[in-house]
Amino acid sequence: MLALDLLLQGIVQGAIYALIALGLTLIYGLLRILHVAHAALFTLGGYIGVIVSNETGSLALALVLSMVLVGLLGIVIYRVAYKPLLDKSPLVALIASIGLFIAFEEIFRIVFGSYGLSFENPPLRTQVDLGGGLLISHSRLLIVGMAVAILAILAWLSTRTRTGIAWKATVTDPQIAASFGINIERVRYLNFFIGSALAAAAGVMVVLLTNLVEPTMGAVASYKALAIIVLGGLGSVRGTLVASLAIGIIESFGTVYVGHILDRDALAFAFLVVALMVRPQGLFKAD
Repeated sequence: MLALDLLLQGIVQGAIYALIALGLTLIYGLLRILHVAHAALFTLGGYIGVIVSNETGSLALALVLSMVLVGLLGIVIYRVAYKPLLDKSPLVALIASIGLFIAFEEIFRIVFGSYGLSFENPPLRTQVDLGGGLLISHSRLLIVGMAVAILAILAWLSTRTRTGIAWKATVTDPQIAASFGINIERVRYLNFFIGSALAAAAGVMVVLLTNLVEPTMGAVASYKALAIIVLGGLGSVRGTLVASLAIGIIESFGTVYVGHILDRDALAFAFLVVALMVRPQGLFKAD
């Protein structure tokens, strides 16, 4: 029963990692930019979720508003910070992204305070008995269900719609795509909107579990997300999903069985090092 409980916890954590890292993968796949500031949008999503939920009492409204507002901010970040740098070395955009991330952390500290915010009435705390004494909270069920739904929608969008075809064409060869009438900028705006909205959703989900959002919440998330997209294969959506679940499950079991040797966060990077020694190119090729 312990193994099932740990597996369930690992799947929940992996679902959160997937929401964070998937947006980062989409942006890297399109522009080859390591968008470190993505983790700041994850934190902002948590703040908006807590504030809106506390003011309105509606978690659904908090989640939707958080995703929309942070998605729009993602477009602004692309337009202001990244677009002028697309003809420069990728290192320039990376440095700009790190600077944005640090700036956002300080803005959060100034605006929201250093000690963080919590839900006044934490939602979805009741538990469901899955049988055999295995319990899971409604918040964890929501996280897994939402991750599956979002991934299904993205899969449909990328394979069954004209937008998805334009997206793939832009990744493969932007100049040829533009010659066929595809609006490259519109595709990039949509990419940043979706990726940023996913980060916001992950931020709200994390706060549901911990009941705390603080200015530095995105620091560890940024390291984990980068580790996941490298392990999955830079630009590979499938690899990101597999790596997210793998790291979530390894952390869950490792915390119990080897937690006295390595803490939870160190386990993820230890696994990354070992995996890349065996397969340096990552688990999958870029999509």
